[in-house]
Amino acid sequence: MERPLLNQEHLEELGRWGSAPRTRQWRTWLQCSHARARALLLQHLPVLVWLPRYPVRDWLLGDLLSGMSVAIMQLPQGLAYALLAGLPPVFGLYSSFYPVFIYFLFGTSRHISVGTFAVMSVMVGSVTESLAPQTLNDSTINETTRDAERVRVASTLSVLVGLFQVGLGLIHFGFLVTYLSEPLVRGYTTAAAVQVFVSQLKYVFGLHLSSHSGPLSLIYLIGATGISYGMGLKHIFGVDVVGNISAGLVPPVAPNTQLFSKLVGSAFTIAVVGFAIAISLGKIFALRHGYRVDSNQELVALGLSNLIGGIFQCFPVSCSMSRSLVQESTGGNSQVAGAISSLFILLIIVKLGELFRDLPKAVLAAIIIVNLKGMLRQLSDVCSFWKANRADLLIWLVTFAATILLNLDLGLMVSVVFSLLLVVVRTQMPHYSILGQVPDTDIYRDVAEYSEAKEVPGVKVFRSSATVYFANADFYSDALKQRCGVDVDFLISQKKKLLKKREQLKLKQLQKEKKLQKQAASSKGASVSINVNTSLEDMRSNNVEDCKQVSSGDKMEDATANGQEDSKAPDGSTLKALGLPQPDFHSLILDLGALSFVDTVCLKSLKNIFHDFRDIEVEVYMAACHSPVVSQLEAGHFFDASITKKHLFASVHDAVTFALQHPRPVPDSPVSVTRL
Repeated sequence: MERPLLNQEHLEELGRWGSAPRTRQWRTWLQCSHARARALLLQHLPVLVWLPRYPVRDWLLGDLLSGMSVAIMQLPQGLAYALLAGLPPVFGLYSSFYPVFIYFLFGTSRHISVGTFAVMSVMVGSVTESLAPQTLNDSTINETTRDAERVRVASTLSVLVGLFQVGLGLIHFGFLVTYLSEPLVRGYTTAAAVQVFVSQLKYVFGLHLSSHSGPLSLIYLIGATGISYGMGLKHIFGVDVVGNISAGLVPPVAPNTQLFSKLVGSAFTIAVVGFAIAISLGKIFALRHGYRVDSNQELVALGLSNLIGGIFQCFPVSCSMSRSLVQESTGGNSQVAGAISSLFILLIIVKLGELFRDLPKAVLAAIIIVNLKGMLRQLSDVCSFWKANRADLLIWLVTFAATILLNLDLGLMVSVVFSLLLVVVRTQMPHYSILGQVPDTDIYRDVAEYSEAKEVPGVKVFRSSATVYFANADFYSDALKQRCGVDVDFLISQKKKLLKKREQLKLKQLQKEKKLQKQAASSKGASVSINVNTSLEDMRSNNVEDCKQVSSGDKMEDATANGQEDSKAPDGSTLKALGLPQPDFHSLILDLGALSFVDTVCLKSLKNIFHDFRDIEVEVYMAACHSPVVSQLEAGHFFDASITKKHLFASVHDAVTFALQHPRPVPDSPVSVTRL
């Protein structure tokens, strides 16, 4: 399709370009109507949307079997992960009931299994053990008193975590988790799994661990409890057992607000990590089964699970990878499976919990270690990331090492800061290329990568693979000058030196002429001749001076004419006239298609590029800017009399075509001068 050559000015006229209207979403937030209230209710209580449409015949049996399978896993994991959090095991059962049922009402993922999770439990355990230690001032604290204090700390922490998550969800800060990349999360959870593994060795005492998990855990749990009870392991051998598990639910307890100041940092970290794990798994299942997960509503749902759970003395929870996989693989189609599993746990709490009081803690530790199998397998990520992406491998290794060497909070902070710094470093070292035209097309590619792409004679096309901003603007300018094959700074400095030297010579010549004029004037003053007639020599000197004035006036006209043709190369100041080497191209085109935004440093850098290359008699053009970037260029007052929108083209090919049609005049070409 043939079309006219388009620069930005022509494109705006042709397309009737105008700024996009601003959407003021806050106005809709403040609107109050029946439809708005109903929409908010359905948005924040999704169960009202999907439960009335629930296909009972198709999904109920699968959800029932899935819920029972997850509950069988939830029971031993709840008991074990409470031990990991430094709490009595019964509070793991509470944390497997309340949050799961709350998520059933507010969650948008159909397949994740909310509840206790090893990484969250070890993070809670680090907080409870620091604020309620086993010993104080070399004296052992009463176990009942210590456990009560730890429960108070953990429940208050859960409330604070829930407040953070609900608050971030309501202000639509679900995107915050995007700063936790997949390599970071996998490295973090792997390191946490290693810490959990080491922490449970004190309970295991050399027991040989089985590689079985899932429903078999419940069988081992019942068998170990029966053996412990029948042989009296606690009384005869002093084996540490679970202890008393009170039947029934506990009443709600208000959080201890005095602990908020001590827990705020850990609470925010746990809130972010818990949400990152939940949303990553939720999006995997949503993509697999073809539905959408609302990240902000997930943040609210998880926050309410922790907030309400904390009031009922639960500790912070997230979703479990192993239970989620079981919930999906056993036929689960909705969170009805989660509700069924929570009701099964409720039955255990109310009626059957006391049957597990003689369960050895070593068995719970073994269950914990067995359930770490999936996360410990992530150590193989080193090989896969080495082959796929070395930068992601570096993030994984730094996250793993920081989490192992430091505590979980500092490890996460270090890993996030490192990953963000790595992004900055990678934008500082993008791929710079000189583009050539692919034969018989209007496509331009890197001449180093495409052997058939050839540079257009007289035109250089330069591209960066990253946006230009304050962190890489200098690198962009340096790479441009290097790839063009011209020492721009040297030519400019030499040109300035020669012009300065020429000005100094002219100044000396003028001073010499003034000195001669003064001498001539003094000699005339000393003469006593009264001859009125002018001598022949005086007339000749006057004629010579008149001729000099006329010739100098002609030269000024010639210089003006040349300046009109080429303002940047006045007569006598061109590179060739100064004896300097000339670039082998007359036009430079900057492909700015990779720019997503510009800042003030980028604007100054681009202006300096225009100025520097024009000083060496090369005209500069820009191409392929997106509309938001053009708007930012206008807002930054980039365009002026010397750089207009006619220097910005819709595509690289448009700019190349214009540059070939309007090459700058070379110094040795004849210039027609029209005198007025």
